[in-house]
Amino acid sequence: MRIILLTVRDDELPSIKQWQARHPEIEIQTTDWELHSDTVDRLAGFDGVVTQQRSQIEDDVYPKLKELGFKQLTTRTAGFDVVNLPLATENNLKVSNVPAYSPHSVAELALTHTMRLIRKLPLFDARMKQQDFRWQGLQATELHSLTIGIIGAGRIGSTTAQIFHALGANVIANDTKPNHDLDDILTFKTKEEVLQGSDVICLHVDLNETSKNLIDAKALSLMKPTAYIVNECRGPVIDTAALINALEQQQIAGAALDTLTGEENFFNVDLRGKELPSEQLKKLRAMDNVILTPHIGFYTNIAVQNMVDISLDDAVQLIQDQPCDHVVN
Repeated sequence: MRIILLTVRDDELPSIKQWQARHPEIEIQTTDWELHSDTVDRLAGFDGVVTQQRSQIEDDVYPKLKELGFKQLTTRTAGFDVVNLPLATENNLKVSNVPAYSPHSVAELALTHTMRLIRKLPLFDARMKQQDFRWQGLQATELHSLTIGIIGAGRIGSTTAQIFHALGANVIANDTKPNHDLDDILTFKTKEEVLQGSDVICLHVDLNETSKNLIDAKALSLMKPTAYIVNECRGPVIDTAALINALEQQQIAGAALDTLTGEENFFNVDLRGKELPSEQLKKLRAMDNVILTPHIGFYTNIAVQNMVDISLDDAVQLIQDQPCDHVVN
C-alpha cells in the first residue's frame, strides 16, 4: 500500500515517521504541494491521499481521482469545507476528517484569549509600547464573576465549557443538538439568549451553509457593549465587515480571532516588509482591543500527532473497505 501526504510541514515529519515505524508494510511519501487540477496527476501510482489545505479543491479533481483508482480523500483537519462533498460522493470517494484531534488544544486557546481580553492586556501592551505605564481606566474583571457563552457545544465547545466551569464562571450554551449530559456544567439557551446574556462569546461551530455569517450585524447588536467575542472555529462564521463596524462603533468591547475569512492569503505566510493583502486585516490589526493569532488553535504537540495518526489510520481503513468512524459524506 502506498499513501501520499500532501502539504506536509516540517513539524509533522516526526509524527509521520513514528506512524511509519509502526506500519513498515505501508509506503509513505510526503510533499509540500496541495491537491489541485495541476497536481492531481502526480498522485498516479498511490492507493491513498491525505491532505491538509486551505484552498478549494477544483471540481475536475474528483473524476480524476476516481480514474486514478482512489477510494478516499482524507484531510488532516476537523474542517472539510475545501472539499465538494457531493462531487466526492458522485465519484465514489469517501471523505474523512479528524473531528477531534485535540479539543483541549483549541479550548485552551479560547481560555488564553479570554483571559487576555478580560485583563485588558492588549490595551496595556499598546500603552507600554508608548512608554505609558499608567493603569487607570483599564480595570479588569475576574473570570468567576462572568457568564461565558458557548455557541457550538460539541467536542471542542464542551471542553471549553468544562474549563471555564472549573474556573468558577457561569456557562451558558447554544447548540442545534443540545447534549444534556453537560447540564451539570452549563445551561442550554437560545442563540439570542446566549448573545444577550454573555460577557464573553466563544465560537466553536463547524463551517457549513447554516453557520456562514452566523454572527452578523443583528447578532452583534444583541451583545452587551462590555462583551467580547472569541472565534476559534472558522472565519466565515463571523461577518467580518459587521464585526469591524461593531468594534468601531463600540457596540462590543473587543474580539480575539484565531481565524479570518480569506486567511489562506496571509495566515502562516511571511509578509514582513510587504503590503497586506486584506483591508479588513489591516483594520483589525490597527485596533488595540483586538487579538489576532494565525489559526494556531490546532498547533500543539498532541494535536499534531493526533492529526497525523488518525488521518493515516482512517486512510488505511477506507482503502481496505473497512468501517471508518470519521467519514463525512
